[in-house]
Parts: sequence; C-alpha cells; structure tokens
Amino acid sequence: MVNRIEKTRISQLTSTYGPDEPPRLPMDFGDFLSILWRLDKHADDQSKVKYYRKCVFSLGAGLGLKNHGLLRLIDQTPPGAVYQQLSNAPYREQNRLVDAQDRKAAIAQLIELREDVLRIGTYHDQWPVSWPGSGIMDTELRERVFAVLFTALQGQYENFGRLLLVVDIVLGDLLLGLHQMREVTLHQLIAEYEYPNFNDSKVRASFYSG
Repeated sequence: MVNRIEKTRISQLTSTYGPDEPPRLPMDFGDFLSILWRLDKHADDQSKVKYYRKCVFSLGAGLGLKNHGLLRLIDQTPPGAVYQQLSNAPYREQNRLVDAQDRKAAIAQLIELREDVLRIGTYHDQWPVSWPGSGIMDTELRERVFAVLFTALQGQYENFGRLLLVVDIVLGDLLLGLHQMREVTLHQLIAEYEYPNFNDSKVRASFYSG
C-alpha cells in the first residue's frame, strides 16, 4: 500500500515542475533526474529549455554537485539527448574507472526503466501511438483495449510509480556515489541558488511563451 508521503513524492517526480506545479516536498537527486527528463521532453521549446536548464543547475548546486562531472556532462549535451548520455557519466570520473563499463550498463538499463515509468505517468501526451494494441486495425476493438488498459492503469500507477523511489536511490549511488539522498527545500533553492521563482511574473511569462 502506498502511503501519503510516497504518493506525494511520486506525484512530484512525475510533475512538470513548472510555475503552476512547484514541488511541495524537499527536492533531492530524484527531482534532479525528473527535471532532466522534462528538459529533454521540451528540447524544441527554447523558453522551457531555458527554464529547465536553470532548474537543473540551481538544484545541482543546492545538492552539492556544482563541481561534479555529471553537471559538466549535462552542460555539454544538447537538450533532447541528456537522458541517454547519463550512462557515460562513469567515464568522467578519474578515480572509479575500473568499474566504469559495468556502471555504464547498469545506468543505461535503470535510466530506460525510469524513463518508461515517467512516460506511463504522463501517458496522455507521451505515448499517443505506442500502447499495446495500438496496431489493431479494428477501431472498436482497439478502443476497447485502450479503455480497459487506461482505466486499470489509473488505479495501479501509484504502486507502479514506487519504482521511481527505488531506481533513484540506485542511480544516486551509481552516478554520484550517494549512499544517502541529500535534500534541499524549494525556498532555499530560490533564496540561495537562483532557482526560478514560480511567483515571479517574468518567470511565468517566459515559461509559457513557447
């Protein structure tokens, strides 16, 4: 059974992180990964790219990653390709190259799993034509399959979404060597790390200008 805190956490990890959906819980590396996914998703919208990049680097600084190779990798990767490049992060570390190939393989699989969970959590605009049954030619049968699938998924996603909580812990260890997630509040990020202020009219106008 998913408890209230887990439910809120899953909801935050699958949110847009936009001005109208600011995080309610303290943010950690899982939020960092979810914002990266949003950055990739909106790669063709420069206003949102600017917004999410600022979120990523502000949160990265708040989590103590300012000088980490992961942020340099993200900075050098064009939006739209960031998530797929995360598996190359182990090669950016000079002190752990001995197991870099194994970590690369594990990270790639976990990133793919995390991406699928996020896509399912926002299925209405992420998987418009790739659901099981999408190739069924008979319209009535296809719509019946979709109706059952979507109805069942709505009730089960909270349990399925718990995978994010587990995957983020493992990815934190593989990418950063984190054995315990560091957290930072939205208020602290805005006050100390120049995170976009969702109450700022200019931030809101810029985010929705695309």
